[in-house]
Amino acid sequence: MLKIISGDFKGRKLEVPQNFVRPTSALKREAIFSIIESFAIKNSIELYNNKTVIDLYAGTGAIGLEAISRGMSKAFFYENNRQVIKILKKNCLKICSRAKFEIIEQDIMTSTLDLYKNKISLIFIDPPYEKYNISLVIEKILSSNLTNSETLIVIEESNKIKLTVPNKLILIKKKNYNRTSLYFLKCI
Repeated sequence: MLKIISGDFKGRKLEVPQNFVRPTSALKREAIFSIIESFAIKNSIELYNNKTVIDLYAGTGAIGLEAISRGMSKAFFYENNRQVIKILKKNCLKICSRAKFEIIEQDIMTSTLDLYKNKISLIFIDPPYEKYNISLVIEKILSSNLTNSETLIVIEESNKIKLTVPNKLILIKKKNYNRTSLYFLKCI
């Protein structure tokens, strides 16, 4: 069972599809938000108020919904599996109003990424392990108009993959959990 771990909706249960997803564990979600919140405080970055998160390869939506629970204004979820989208929508409606989320039923690599009027505060990238080239995903994001100098990007990837950090990003931190690596990046 998956639950929101903090914020206004702490303890709310999220549905998990039986197939197609690998939800980010509570331990990793707590680490993710602890690290980005600490970084934001130390660097005087407003992380939540009037800000937006993009949850790529959203699955259950746990990261985006955790951000909403903690005060993020809006979440965009990218998911292209129709069975998973049904559960993602149910999870979103358990946590927030329709005005606070949008589900984009596209693969990120074929999307135009032109849906956003505001710059994005947080981008979470957690593709199926070893299925997508993370460097191409990052390149697509950086070539769009989504980011600014305060945008944080968190990547969850197999630790078999060695991420090369592009020049437009700085690596804030890297954490390893068993077969997973978490990369915390900031746009320059």
